[in-house]
Order: sequence, then structure tokens, then C-alpha cells
Amino acid sequence: MKRKTRQYPFIHETTFRNTTEQDLEFSDVLNRISRFVTADPRGVYDLVITTDAQTHPGHTKFVSYIVVYRVGKGAWLCSRQVILPREIYSVQEKLSLETSFSQEIAAQFGYEERAVLENIILPHMEQGADIRFIVDIDGGSGPKNKTAAYLAEMVGRIEAMGLIARVKPESVMVSIADRETKKPYPFKVVSI
Repeated sequence: MKRKTRQYPFIHETTFRNTTEQDLEFSDVLNRISRFVTADPRGVYDLVITTDAQTHPGHTKFVSYIVVYRVGKGAWLCSRQVILPREIYSVQEKLSLETSFSQEIAAQFGYEERAVLENIILPHMEQGADIRFIVDIDGGSGPKNKTAAYLAEMVGRIEAMGLIARVKPESVMVSIADRETKKPYPFKVVSI
């Protein structure tokens, strides 16, 4: 007798999407960010990368976001996801993987890519223009926070890349990814 079971694939997306576009390569993302910054080169920008995860029956869903926040004046963002076909309950493993997926994206913002964005605002820095490169970590240091024991390692990994690491309560962009991870990945039913 055949039994139906959920089968989750391993998915590690390399392209990004947002509400209006799909299948954005990193070069497309950099182009969209450049256009967004060029629209107001006198602005103050936080380019934030963050990842959140949620364990669901049969899989763990990770969603990573790139958010370009023009402080006080809107944002442009995009995301991608990773689906691991197993349930992760270890706080340390989940936080480490979240940080790794954020680092993977952050590594694409190398010297040349950052220079493209910095050069847009450079002529306006005396008027207050600025851009900061940040990774928001989904962990906090409070005494009851289960992630506190692992934060020093995660922050160190981000700072070693020359980026700013933020943790809760400052890591506000994690809440964007959190909403997306709440929805389980749509599974396929197969007969076994």
C-alpha cells in the first residue's frame, strides 16, 4: 500500500525578488540599489542584510533580505530563501546558519560594489549624505535570550568582514524577514 508523505526539496536560491520583480541577479540588485540612492544622493542610507529562520514540520525555512533604507524617507528591498529539508531546533545551529546566509550575501558587496554606492553620495557628504553597510543578527543579549551565548561569535564574524553588526533591539530589519518565514514552504505530496 502506498503512503503519501511530504517531500521537501533542498532549495538555495541565488536570485532575488520583491513585490514587483522576480529572478533578480545580484548585478540587477546592485543596479536597483544604485538607482534608489541616485534618486536622492544627499540622503542617509543604511544598507542592511538580514536573515531569519523558522522551523516547520519537515523543513526549516530561511529568508534573507537586502534592505536599502533611506533614513526617514522609504526603502527598497528584495529577498531570497533557502529551504533545508530538515527541522532545526538547535538555537546555535539556526543562528549560525542565519549569520552564514547573511554573510554569503554581504560578501557580494565587495570593494568595487561598495565604491559604486559610496561614489554616488561622495559629492554630498559635507551636506550629511552617508551610507552604512550593516548586517542585522536575529539575536539578543538579554539574560533570558537563548541566543546570548552565541552573539559574540556572530558579531565577530560580521565585523571581520568590515561591516557593522547589529543585534536586538537595534536589529530592526529582522522583523521583515520574520514575517516571511512564518509561512511554510509549499510542499509536494508524493507516494511512497
